[in-house]
Amino acid sequence: MTPIDFWYSIGSTYSYLTILRLPKVARKEGVDIRWRPFNVRHVMVEQNNIPFKDKPIKTAYMWRDIERRAPRYGLSPKLPAPYPLSGLVLANQVALLGFEEGWGEAYTRVTYRRWFEAGQPAGENPNLCDSLVEVGQDPVRVVEIAQSQEIVDALERETAQAMELGVFGSPSFVVKDEVFWGDDRLEDAIAWAKFGRL
Repeated sequence: MTPIDFWYSIGSTYSYLTILRLPKVARKEGVDIRWRPFNVRHVMVEQNNIPFKDKPIKTAYMWRDIERRAPRYGLSPKLPAPYPLSGLVLANQVALLGFEEGWGEAYTRVTYRRWFEAGQPAGENPNLCDSLVEVGQDPVRVVEIAQSQEIVDALERETAQAMELGVFGSPSFVVKDEVFWGDDRLEDAIAWAKFGRL
């Protein structure tokens, strides 16, 4: 079966719905998901596609939409969550390092829980340190490495690759050369990975 690349950016609001249900869905459906953090803010600036800036009606709809859909997945967010995130880039650099070291998925999930359920912005304290401690990591060590040129460059490469694939938002699911954008397209991506069609 074709694996699914899950392109996400900590800082994306709708990714909350995906990130906290994805492991269960993947197990149930028997699909291989590769988590790929990237810098969605860079993509949106490059494409002049800032979805909620100076758009209060659209922003209000987004929060209400997440609020309506969350119970379906057993989630209880406290909305609106802090947004946008000043620490978006660092949060994703930490996630990328986490995937190199084997704790990226756990970090991403606890970070989103603190952001959406405790009102603590991701990518800054107390969320950052507390999330790292929860997944068994030393925050001082991790933040130092995450801010190194090696990880900065790695996130830039991942972001460039996402753009080359046609990814323009988060969450996105890529199956070979097919892009499925949005939490509500997860099931379509799974069908495509399994059957090559919807």
